[in-house]
Formats: sequence, C-alpha cells, structure tokens
Amino acid sequence: MTAAFAWGLLAASSLVLGGLLALHRPIGRRPLGLVMAFGAGVLISAVAFELVEEAFETSSGDGVALGLLTGSLVYFAGDTLIDRLDATAGASGGAGPAIVLGTVLDGVPESVVLGLTVLEEGSVSVALLVAVFLSNLPEAVAATSELAAGGWTTRRIMGLWSLVAVAAAAAAAAGYGLFGSASPATLAFVLAFAGGAILCMLADTMMPEAFEHGGKAVGLVTTFGFALAFAVSSLE
Repeated sequence: MTAAFAWGLLAASSLVLGGLLALHRPIGRRPLGLVMAFGAGVLISAVAFELVEEAFETSSGDGVALGLLTGSLVYFAGDTLIDRLDATAGASGGAGPAIVLGTVLDGVPESVVLGLTVLEEGSVSVALLVAVFLSNLPEAVAATSELAAGGWTTRRIMGLWSLVAVAAAAAAAAGYGLFGSASPATLAFVLAFAGGAILCMLADTMMPEAFEHGGKAVGLVTTFGFALAFAVSSLE
C-alpha cells in the first residue's frame, strides 16, 4: 500500500510542478493555449487506451456506458455549480476552477487504477503513470494561470494543488487496499467514470480555451500530445 501511495503521489506531483511553473514564469495567452492543446491530446489518448479500452476489456462492456455517463454528469453538475457560485460572488477564475474540477474528477479514479496496477501486476503501469503525469502538468499550468488572473493568491493556489496531490496519492493507496476484490463491473465503472469526466471537461473547457488562445496550431499540438501518449502506451 505504501508503494501505491508513493506512485500516486509521484503521478500527482506534476500538479504542484505545473503550478509552480505558471506562478514563477508567467505564460502568455498563446503559449498557454498550446499547452492546453498538448494536454488535451494526452488526455484523449489516456481516455481511449488507458481508461475506456481497459474498462471494456475488464468487464466485457459491463458498467462502461454507465460510468461514462455518470462521470460526465457529475462533472457537468459540478461545473454548473462553480459557475453559479462565481456569479453570486461576483468573482471568476476564468476556466481555472472548471479545469481543477476536471483534474479532481479524473485524477482520483486514475489514481485508484494506479493502485490497482500495483496490486495486480506487482508494479505500476508505466504507460498510465506517464500519461497521468504528462496530462496533469498542462492542466495545472492552465488552471493556475487562470486562477492567478482571477485573483487567487500564490499560497491559496499551491495549497489547492498540494491537497489534490495528497488526495490522489490516498486514492492510489485505496485502489491497492480496497478494490482488490471488487467485481470487474465495478472496476470498469471506475475507469469509465474517469473517462467521462475527462471528455466532458475537454469539450466544455479545455479545448475551447485552447483554440481561443492558441489559434489553428492547436490542432497540430493536440495531435502531437495524443501521439506521444499513445507511443508511451504502446511501448509498455
């Protein structure tokens, strides 16, 4: 369980790294859009090959559709709530809170899966570990830039990312300790839930923001991110 916690913390450490990078070396709008596009490509690959495909193979399809739908609905409801709270308070962090929400909703189930790979295979899935680490980095950079622009303090932002990283590590430990005897349908649901949350976040927030700031080049950068993540998955 300790090893699973450590791997989960390593994968989530890129959230803190991305936050520090964005705070100490402010990124312009166009580079930020391209960073978000790269992250979107990595996440699309992770959804396709590390989450949904794995979910389907785990349970022969049972629980996959329900997981995708539930993940997307939970993200949609959370994002809607954030928008209403921002409107009520008269404040906004741009796309930042929505990206953070997407990071939590996909990061926790992904971390559970990381813990499961340690339990089932004796070692962590390198492909999933790299995919999670790479996708967290641009998400953190993008969200931090938006939050800082919305008036969040450095201490508050870094406290948020540190909390999310520890929660992800705890989820990896839980995946190792609690889900070892779970049914294939339950595991498939967890995987697909993460996939649904990611897809909804990408379509609603990350990709529109990427195109708005990065222009037409985001298509090429998104493809590059997808290809790199797919290559890592294939090598494993």
